[in-house]
Amino acid sequence: MAPPSKKSKSKPNLKYLQRSPTKRAKSKESHPYGAVSSLKLPLQVEDDVPDFPRGGRSLLSREERNEVMAVADKGFEADQRVLKKRKKEKRVQNRNQSAEDDLGSLFGDGTMGKLPRFANKITLTNVSSGMKLWGVIAEVNEKDIVVSLPGGLRGLVRACDAFDPILDDEVKGDVESRYLSRIYHVGQLVSCVVLQVDDDRKEIAKRKIWLSLRLSLLHKSLTLDTIQEGMVLSAYVKSIEDHGFMLHFGLPSFAGFMQKQKQSDSRNLEISIGQLLQGVVKSVDRARKVVHLSSDADVVSKCVIKVLKGISIDLLVPGMMVNARVQATLENGIMLSFLSYFTGTVDIFNLDKTFPPSNWKNDYTKNLKFNARILFIDPSTRAVGLTLNPYLVSNKAPLSIVKIGDIFDQSKVVRVDKGSGLLLELPTLPVPTPAYVNLADVADKEVGKLEKSFKEGSLVRVRVLGYRHLEGLATGVLKTSAFEGLVFTHSDVKPGMVVKAKVIAVDSFGAIVQFASGVKALCPLRHMSEFEIAKPRKKFQVGVELVFRVLGCKSKRITVTHKKTLVKSKLEILSSYADATDGLITHGWITKIEKHGCFVRFYNGVQGFAPRSELGLGPGSDIGSMYHVEQVVKCRVFKCIPASHRIYLSFNMTPTRMSEDERLKPGSLVSGIVERVTPQAVVVDVNASSHMKGTISLEHLADHHGLAASLISAIKLGYHFDQLLVLDVEGNNLVLTAKYSLVNSSQQLPYDVSQIHSHSVVHGYICNIIESGCFVRFLGRLTGFAPKSKAIDDRRSDLSEVFYVGQSVRSNILDVSSDMRRITLSLKQSLCCSTDASFIQEYFLLEEKIAKLQALDSEDPGLRWVDGFGICSIVEGKVHEIKDFGVAVSFEKYNDVYGFISHCQLAETTLENNSVIRAAVLDVVSLPTYNFTIGYASLADYNTQKLPPKHFTNGQSVSATVMALPGPATGGRLLLLLKSLSDGLETSSSKRAKRKSGYDVGSLIEAEITEIKPLELRVKFGSGFHGRIHVTEATDDNSVESPFSNYRIGQTLTARIVSKGNKPENVRGIYGWELSIKPSLLRGSNEIHERVSSEEFNYSYGQQVSGFVYEIDSDWAWLTVSRNVKARLYVLDSSCEPSELTEFQKRFYVGKALSGYIISANKEKKLLRLVLHELAVGVAELSENHPDHRLCHLAEGSLVGGRISKILPGVGGLLVLVDQHHYGKVHFTEITNSWVSNPLSGYHEGQFVKCKVLEIDRAVKGTVHVDLSLRSAPDASRDMRSTELNAGILTAYNSDLIMIKVASRHNCGYVKNVSSRGCFILLSRKIDAKILLSNLSDNFVENPEKEFPVGKLVTGKVLSVEPLSKRVEVILKTSGESSAPKSETNPLNHITVGDVVSGRIKRIESYGLFISIVHTNVVGLCHVSELADDRVDDLETKFKTGEKVTVKVLKVDKDRNRVSLGMKSSYFNDEEVSPTPPRQSHDIAIGTNDPVKLAEPTIENTSNECDSGHDLILADAESRALVPPLEVPLDDIESLDIEGGAGQCEVNVTTGDTIEGKDQRRAKKKAREEREREIRAAEERLLEKDIPRNADEFEKLIRSSPNSSFIWIKYMAFMLSMADIEKARSIAERALRTINIREESEKLNIWVAYFNLENEYGNPPEEAVTKIFQRALQYCDPKKVHLALLGMYERTEQHKLADELLDKMTRKFKHSCQVWLRKIQSLLKRNNDGIQSVVNRALLSLPRHKHIKFISQTAILEFKCGIPDRGRSMFEGMLREYPKRTDLWSVYLDQEIRLGDADLIRALFERAISLSLPPKKMKFLFKKYLEYEKSIGDEERIESVKKKALEYVENTLA
Repeated sequence: MAPPSKKSKSKPNLKYLQRSPTKRAKSKESHPYGAVSSLKLPLQVEDDVPDFPRGGRSLLSREERNEVMAVADKGFEADQRVLKKRKKEKRVQNRNQSAEDDLGSLFGDGTMGKLPRFANKITLTNVSSGMKLWGVIAEVNEKDIVVSLPGGLRGLVRACDAFDPILDDEVKGDVESRYLSRIYHVGQLVSCVVLQVDDDRKEIAKRKIWLSLRLSLLHKSLTLDTIQEGMVLSAYVKSIEDHGFMLHFGLPSFAGFMQKQKQSDSRNLEISIGQLLQGVVKSVDRARKVVHLSSDADVVSKCVIKVLKGISIDLLVPGMMVNARVQATLENGIMLSFLSYFTGTVDIFNLDKTFPPSNWKNDYTKNLKFNARILFIDPSTRAVGLTLNPYLVSNKAPLSIVKIGDIFDQSKVVRVDKGSGLLLELPTLPVPTPAYVNLADVADKEVGKLEKSFKEGSLVRVRVLGYRHLEGLATGVLKTSAFEGLVFTHSDVKPGMVVKAKVIAVDSFGAIVQFASGVKALCPLRHMSEFEIAKPRKKFQVGVELVFRVLGCKSKRITVTHKKTLVKSKLEILSSYADATDGLITHGWITKIEKHGCFVRFYNGVQGFAPRSELGLGPGSDIGSMYHVEQVVKCRVFKCIPASHRIYLSFNMTPTRMSEDERLKPGSLVSGIVERVTPQAVVVDVNASSHMKGTISLEHLADHHGLAASLISAIKLGYHFDQLLVLDVEGNNLVLTAKYSLVNSSQQLPYDVSQIHSHSVVHGYICNIIESGCFVRFLGRLTGFAPKSKAIDDRRSDLSEVFYVGQSVRSNILDVSSDMRRITLSLKQSLCCSTDASFIQEYFLLEEKIAKLQALDSEDPGLRWVDGFGICSIVEGKVHEIKDFGVAVSFEKYNDVYGFISHCQLAETTLENNSVIRAAVLDVVSLPTYNFTIGYASLADYNTQKLPPKHFTNGQSVSATVMALPGPATGGRLLLLLKSLSDGLETSSSKRAKRKSGYDVGSLIEAEITEIKPLELRVKFGSGFHGRIHVTEATDDNSVESPFSNYRIGQTLTARIVSKGNKPENVRGIYGWELSIKPSLLRGSNEIHERVSSEEFNYSYGQQVSGFVYEIDSDWAWLTVSRNVKARLYVLDSSCEPSELTEFQKRFYVGKALSGYIISANKEKKLLRLVLHELAVGVAELSENHPDHRLCHLAEGSLVGGRISKILPGVGGLLVLVDQHHYGKVHFTEITNSWVSNPLSGYHEGQFVKCKVLEIDRAVKGTVHVDLSLRSAPDASRDMRSTELNAGILTAYNSDLIMIKVASRHNCGYVKNVSSRGCFILLSRKIDAKILLSNLSDNFVENPEKEFPVGKLVTGKVLSVEPLSKRVEVILKTSGESSAPKSETNPLNHITVGDVVSGRIKRIESYGLFISIVHTNVVGLCHVSELADDRVDDLETKFKTGEKVTVKVLKVDKDRNRVSLGMKSSYFNDEEVSPTPPRQSHDIAIGTNDPVKLAEPTIENTSNECDSGHDLILADAESRALVPPLEVPLDDIESLDIEGGAGQCEVNVTTGDTIEGKDQRRAKKKAREEREREIRAAEERLLEKDIPRNADEFEKLIRSSPNSSFIWIKYMAFMLSMADIEKARSIAERALRTINIREESEKLNIWVAYFNLENEYGNPPEEAVTKIFQRALQYCDPKKVHLALLGMYERTEQHKLADELLDKMTRKFKHSCQVWLRKIQSLLKRNNDGIQSVVNRALLSLPRHKHIKFISQTAILEFKCGIPDRGRSMFEGMLREYPKRTDLWSVYLDQEIRLGDADLIRALFERAISLSLPPKKMKFLFKKYLEYEKSIGDEERIESVKKKALEYVENTLA
């Protein structure tokens, strides 16, 4: 039992029910050290005594001495009383201090033998992280939850801590959609864990307690073994099933299930995913790790935890109900014992009685039993708090009946706690509510003794101060001041109320003020004064009490204002839109000023708008000059729409009243006199009975923008406007216009939507321009909208470049929506052109008016020269100057006036300078038909004012309509309207259509050459038509070089139209007509039209075509075969000579004629692929053997060009590009013509080479493998081949090994790999040889890897050859060569036919026994037919391996190294035969250096030759097939250990004749010989191709190896080659049934083959593959099946299906790192964006421990095939989090080294070696740095790295 914690100077919170505003004051008053400080002075004089004179008698008499003694006695007695009082007070103080310590500390199990004085209580001083608390939810907000905790505390739960992320996607998506309110509700009891307590040392009351509701923290120590039936557990709903709910306990080790209740279906429907449920454990399925719960509420509330053996405090959960026994009573509660091992306390507010009386201790005797629930647990002190509250014991939250601020006059005093407070009974319904009043809240003045002031049973008046939701206890206050103020809580605050508050803080944003009740509010900076104040702290000083008015209260945020006008306003308050009534006058403040009005704000966020007309402004006045933002204004409501929250205001308090007759309406015509002129407007006094003012803006002075500016500069005060149109009325101000277009059409202008009709043309003006269109306004506020597509003909133009605000326009009404009040317009000139000359008429009238106004201001008569030059008048002048373009004329009367005569008006008259002439005044247009009368026409219209005008030339004839004759209204001019303004577009289009109709496809025309290009002739014909003749349309065949060389520009030729133009001719560079000059087309035929109009794509494989080069790059030459068909030629298909390939771009120039053969044709793209050489594969052979057309232009033995793509390391050879996406491999022995030491020297990547195709292998899966040779010519290859022949090796370079014989001469090879036992060398492309360690050299080889490096050229002698397994052994020793004759080295020389020998059974097969003959290394075969005279069925039951037997030699075949044996009893019946050992010499003794040892295990070929690897596997599979009795496999031999000391020569055997020479067996012998010939033919066939030829041979292989997927797939491929698709499918189904279920990988291989089969031949392929895929998922690992299907999609480039599958996989296998990496790899390969979003999704889905692997692999992919910068960012992010992981540094460095940026690499190394890491890791980094610098070769850098390493070592050792 842990002792209590000792806090000598801790200040516990005795008044735990006090409010925060009064805590500090009270704590000062009741501070325990206050009394001590006041007693310090008396204690200092405690030992003072009176001074006595030294020696002698006293100077005082007896009476005086007695008097003095009496006074001294009284003083002493007083001092004693003071001293006793001090000691008593000190004891009380120590006792109080001890009590406070006990009350503020938590005590655990036991207290060292003595009981604690007080019950454990949770306060702000002792709450700590890790504590488990029980609470009730008080508030559920959008981002957090407020929980009421024990002791009246409040805790906060963040949204992320409210649940475990069991449903990542659902939770994250629903947090924003109020997910918390769906899974939690107010009043719900929850168990929580304290995460953190904010440490505010200045003010403890401001500390925040942060909680977590996650079950993973609450159930941290819960395991499946500790769960027992009857326990109550909490769990989340993970998913909702048909019969119940899947539950999650926050732990991954087990799950739960809760069955739905039939009676409470409604409750089941309310449950959602993520919701927290409680249930009782019914059963535990420990095998499946599932806990079954019951949700019966009654059972849950009554379930008591049982006593468990070894239960720890970590398993206790708040809310758990236990059986408890009273152990002792404490001062403020009781102590209980429960679960045998634990003790807990119950404070006085958690007893079982709601109103415990003063003698409550008497009700709790020792050992009294109760049901209690755990209230809190502190693991650090092992303190446990319990509750006996009836509501909580029944698992319900107490009723919350009272509200904060409620006042109860008749509250009964139940208990008086001395020194603490009062317990009251509040008269609430249906049940009374307990309330507690702290000592500090009892009265405004300090109360000495509560028991004297308050008696039990008395009635008091109380106000509710707070409420403890968990205990159901209210806190109250009895102070008189609490009943006086208007504001007690936030709910008492109402907008508009005037309050007093004290300033407690001043900042830049405003002031914080506090009401008397402690409620705080904000006074924004703009509301601190009527005017803007620069120094707010000067007036608003902390502590000053001021008067404010509440602006609004929202979500406990109160804002107030100190504006004097608002605070002292007596007007009605406007705090809601419903309060706004017409005529209401109130105060508000301006928040925003716009051009058209002001926005005014009122209380509680209500806002209104005051239009400009209601601001009381004069015409032309600026709003900003009269009003400013934040100004308090008095306004009147004249219109309100509460539903749409709209209030219209007026600053005029009395509305202007006017009669209907006097009131002007929009559309009225008025006149006026100019009263004021501003740069942007003219103010006029309207001549009407209303005497109103009007404003004419600059844009509304004229239809012509330029004339409006001139007019406003000429207008003076007093000018009279005859006619003005009222556009709108804004209060007492009129909006007027002087535009002629609007004034003249005032009767037709609409004022309402109902007056508008579709398809009518109406005048208006543009009021606004936006990007998507123009707004056109008519009368009043009636506005229409013209979308950009309807506003201009050319959509590429910007609207602001075509129109301007205020421009007069004619609009065509397209659509009218009366309901929506929307008008759609068109401003296109073709629909809105003028029908009269009003536009130019206004121009002349205004021009004349402006001239008159300007003349009035000037007294100079020279300005009136216009009167002397009337239109058509004759004037006299003098020639001033003669120019090329005309003549300038001067006049005597006007020195600064000049005239101009163009050359076309001179009438061939010759003039000279200074000659006098007479001429007529002309202008723009002359009408020759009407005696050259002068007319005037406008080049622009209303809607085209800003567009550039159409240009006319002098003398040009135009078509115009007379619109007005000369008169006063026209300024004496004849006004015309050009037809080009209205029907110019229509006329030109109709003319073009008419002209085009004269030509058709097939028409013969005469055309003139205008331009000659290498690939086309540009021509013109007809009336301005242009066309072209493509180079392929010049001749019938494209074989002629430069077909346009004989033509010249300007030449006329005959052509035939072959195609109509489908693009506009006026587009630059486009010639719409396609012509042809082919002789066959020009000769004429009835079928010409059909031939030229329908050009079909009739191209096929092997067809020869010709074309012309039109584009060339480094890899491709692009040809045009016809007008629509293109072809391309790959660089490697153009030649096989490297010199020609290097000059590819020079050899093929634009315009060169080429002829080639088609190898592929794309009908959709009309694209061909050509090669220049003849195809080796015919069409028939192609369809049979090469259905995929890949590399079909390559044949074995052909010479091709190639480009070295990669030089493989070691003896890997070269990887050569032979086609766009296909590579071939050059074996290391096929690089040079002769054996050289370094055959790769002289070759580099990117080099062109000449190759010979040795072999092409097309795999079943669709891959093609090509073997190449760089040996230049057959003669050169003979040099190498002759060497091999002399050495005894006969190799077929285009097939497998045919024969190998033991040689006596030397031959060469390259070292392939080296091991401790020897090495392997390359003899040819398909033949490797083994050299044992003992045969490497005559001398001792200490280090084989050093003396025989990979790639070294060696010369040796062949020791042994095994043809079937292709095993060859070579010796490199030059001494000790055996001189014995060849016959002596062959062990078969000592075995003769007829010998009876002993042997041991080595291996048992179904077709016979392999027997090793004793004392030799020969193994022979006893066929099953030679075992006994009768048939032997089961060999394994009759014979055993190692059994000794006697056999007879039946046949010895030395050429083929085969021995046949027999065991029939008839062979031994004739005579008693004893086995004799075969004769042998010492030369063939068994030893490891036996020169004929052949049975060495084959080491896997590492040269990446996939084709030979497949052949070896197939040969091995075929060799073990189940065959008929005489069909024996040829390579079925067993490998022996070379270190076993008994090297044997296994000789493959075939059956021979039985006993030669017997007449009765001649027929059988003949049959056997025939059978043997068949076997030999089968063997030779296997040696040639290693592939079975028919179905029977495949069936044999299958019976032998039924679980080999490779054989089954080969069988399927064979059937596909026979075009038997259904048979291939049946084989696949049969394979799936046959292969053992344990062989999952083999089955998966079949499924993948099945995928490929259906993808190629399914109908349709996609559905067929999907069906097979669904079946495969039922039998194999789903992830592997998905990956296999994905691989097939990627190989076949079905990117769309691959993407869909990847999306599905990322959802299904979202925890798989491999799947996400495949997704990212797919995106990077196709250069798609969105990598980062996929990475983010993956990191959210993958487990934490996979993040490093995933990010590092993604970064590597970015480096290899993406953007390296993104990869760097990923590595940098990981290294920031894990800076000491050298594996990350190593990978990062490797990627940067691969890129090769030396500066970046060195900087990265410097960062790495500057880390503080263990020496081992630092050694790794320094070593890697040094290796890099060595690879660069910079000696200075190398020394620098070494120096830094030494410095690190010295520093480490120091």
